[in-house]
Order: sequence, then structure tokens, then C-alpha cells
Amino acid sequence: MLLLISRLKRQGISYDDATLREKYGALSGIVGIILNLLLFAGKLIVALVGGSVAIIADAFNNLGDAGSSIIMLVGFKLSGKKPDIEHPFGHGRFEYISGFVVSFAIIIMGAELGINSVRSIADPKPVEYSAVTVIILCASIAVKFYMALYNRGLARLFHSSAMDAVAVDSLSDTISTFAVLVSLAASKFTGVQLDSYAGLLIAVFILYSGIKSTRETLRPLLGAPPSEEFVYKIEQMVMQHPPIVGMHDLVVHDYGPGRVMISLHAEVPSEIDVFTAHSIIDDLENELGTKLNCEAVIHFDPIDLNDEELERLKGVVMSVLSGIDERLSVHDLRYVPGESHTNILFDVVVPYDVKIGKTELKKIICSEIAEVLPRHNCVIKFDTSKAR
Repeated sequence: MLLLISRLKRQGISYDDATLREKYGALSGIVGIILNLLLFAGKLIVALVGGSVAIIADAFNNLGDAGSSIIMLVGFKLSGKKPDIEHPFGHGRFEYISGFVVSFAIIIMGAELGINSVRSIADPKPVEYSAVTVIILCASIAVKFYMALYNRGLARLFHSSAMDAVAVDSLSDTISTFAVLVSLAASKFTGVQLDSYAGLLIAVFILYSGIKSTRETLRPLLGAPPSEEFVYKIEQMVMQHPPIVGMHDLVVHDYGPGRVMISLHAEVPSEIDVFTAHSIIDDLENELGTKLNCEAVIHFDPIDLNDEELERLKGVVMSVLSGIDERLSVHDLRYVPGESHTNILFDVVVPYDVKIGKTELKKIICSEIAEVLPRHNCVIKFDTSKAR
């Protein structure tokens, strides 16, 4: 499996390749099912013979992991289904759902282990173990560490939260089984029964890993913002198409890996022929779709670069916004002169973590602009973006 990952990296495989993603997700799930069932059987046998609470808990943890691998296998199969009438953007979010279910299963397993360990601490029983026990535990550590490595490799290659959840689970199992081995050795040489305490320590670690993994798998389901890397790629590609002079109102909808829709506004000089501008936008939409494996919709905004009054007003507005918060930005600025006053119309982009409310912010902006530009009224529309 690790050799396959290495080969994929050398070949420069895109994580957006839906077919490969489904195949390797299924392969990871099948391998996980087989290995976890073997570990469960081996640990259960030695645990029943020796009476170790920690090993029994560890064995059923592996059984739960086999169930998690089944969930991941089903999730990748379902996410590969083609779009239909009820799901026009495909079923890619099934992968996110399977990752969340796996993470939730980790939490349940940790809670069960914690309860059993507390009960065993209150009513301790002697633990017996043999060389076979040590061999099986050592083999389990090696197998789980291997599973953590290849699932982490696939998770990074395909940017998969589901695979990453399985990798986190495998790593936590590696540490928990090692803790069981250490507790058995300590009990052997000190005579103090540490088995139940090791089980409780393992439970805490598993709970922590499960909660952390759950948060990560929930993010795309709840609508996480696009990565800085993805936004940068879009900006670079857009700005490489002259005569585009700017972009704003970027929106990214994530319907699952490789199923992304983006929309944005591209600013072009107003003197360009409308058919020429339309052709440029069409080419850009096709390029974004091909290189980023997404659906792209672009609206072009005409910008008058030769209007000195417009540039003067824009400079005043930008100066006022910078004085309030340097992260505020402006776009779509235009003005409508009248007999008694001039209306300045513009959009202000506000990061989520700006503390000032939009009503108060509007009053501040209008007041400060009025001091510099008397007889000018502001008509403001607010957009929201994530802070950078």
C-alpha cells in the first residue's frame, strides 16, 4: 500500500480524480476490515485467557475499527455515484459523512472503554499473560502503525477527511496498545495492577482523538471556507488574463471532493468591446474548470479607468476604510451626480472577525466621508469574507 502511494505521488496524480479516489478509498476500507478483524480475533483470545480488561477493550476497539472501515468503504462507494435529478451536484459529501461517522464511533468506543476501566479500578482482578500475549500486542502495534502511515499518506494525497479520521484512529490504537503492553510489563515487575489504569488512560486519549477528528470532518459539512491555497490559485489564474484588472465577490461551494462550484466578479475596462470581454470570460471559465476540476461562473464588471473623479472618490473611500480597519476593502464604486448632492455607491468587504456591527460601521464610514466630501451621500452594500 505504501509503495502504491509512493507511485501515485511520483505520477503526480490529482486528488480530484474521482475514479482513483473511489478505488483507493475502497482499497483502504477493505484492507482496514481484514486487518482489524484479525487483530480483534487475536486479542480477544489472549484477553479471555488472561482476563485483561485493557486487552478486551483494545480487542473490541479493533472490532469497532473494522466497522469504521466498512462505513468508509460504503461512503467512498456512495460518493462516487453520478449526479441525478435529486442531487445535481453529485454525492461527494457522502465521503464527509462517512468520516464524521467514523469519528463519532471513535468517541463512543473511548467512552465505553472509560466506563469499563473505572469499573475495573473499583473491582480489580489479577491479570495473567504469556509470551503469546506480548507477541500479539507487538504485532498489533506494528500493524496499526502501518495502517496509520498508509491512511495518512492517502489522506494527504487525496485531501480526504475520511481517510485522515481513520489514520488518527489507527495512530491512537497504536499508542493505546503500547500503553497496554507497558502496563502489563509494569504489573509483572512491580506487582501493582495497572491494567485498569492503562485502560482509563487509553480511553481519555481515544476520546480526545475522536473529538478532534469529529471537528475536522464536520467543517466541510457545515460549509468551511476555501483554503488559502485554493483562493490563491483562482486569483493567479484570473489575473493572468488581460485585460482583467481585478476580481471580487469570490464564492466557493463545496459539494464534495472534486465537485466544487465557484463564482466571482472580474473587473474589465469599460472601453473593451462587450463581445471581446465575453470571449475572455468564457476562456477563463473553461480554464478554471479544467485546471481546478470545478464549475466556474464569472460575471464581468466594467470599470472606467479614465474617470479622474471616480479615482479621486475611490481614493477617499479607501483612505477612510483603512483608517477604520486596514482589512476593509471596496469594490463596485460608482457615483451619480445631482443638483444638490452626489451619491457614492460602493460595496465594502468586511471580514467575519471585525467587531463593529454593520449598522454602526455604516454610520462611521458615512460620517467620515462626509467630513472630507461635503454634499456627498453614501449608499453602501456590505459583503462578508473570511479574515486573512
